[in-house]
Amino acid sequence: MLISTSRKPSQKTRTFCKNFSHAFGFDYTNRGKSSLRDLLIKATQLGHDSLVLVYQIKGNPSKLTFYDLEANEKLALLVSVNTTNERLHIKPEDLKIRSSVKELDILAEVLAIEITKQPQDSNYIRISYADYDDDKNFAIIYFVNKKGEQIDFQINVKKIVEN
Repeated sequence: MLISTSRKPSQKTRTFCKNFSHAFGFDYTNRGKSSLRDLLIKATQLGHDSLVLVYQIKGNPSKLTFYDLEANEKLALLVSVNTTNERLHIKPEDLKIRSSVKELDILAEVLAIEITKQPQDSNYIRISYADYDDDKNFAIIYFVNKKGEQIDFQINVKKIVEN
């Protein structure tokens, strides 16, 4: 998968994209003046089967939109994020998803990552419903590194956008 941004990303959005690309082992490219078509061509040239665009509001990542190579939108999520400047220590090739949020099980397909029900001590993504008192977020995507530590990088899902 290729990751890119809106046209003039803030530093926080670029940091998020770098964290996202390191966590999943995806390629990241600055968009600049590239059109969606240009980005899809670049994804094809790099041997990827999809693209994710990270949009921002007021300098903060706010929406993740996943596309296939025919520019069909596969999934769109309204989000807020917590980024980190620390090394993530995640092995993307061993990454699995543990999800208790059925509505987000589609992420496994979109990201091409296996869902596991088995307890894992390390190197996985945990998707959980947000706390009951959290009226802003629907679910939270946590990352657990290969050392078994939950890292500061996290994606707060506000809403799944219907196409």
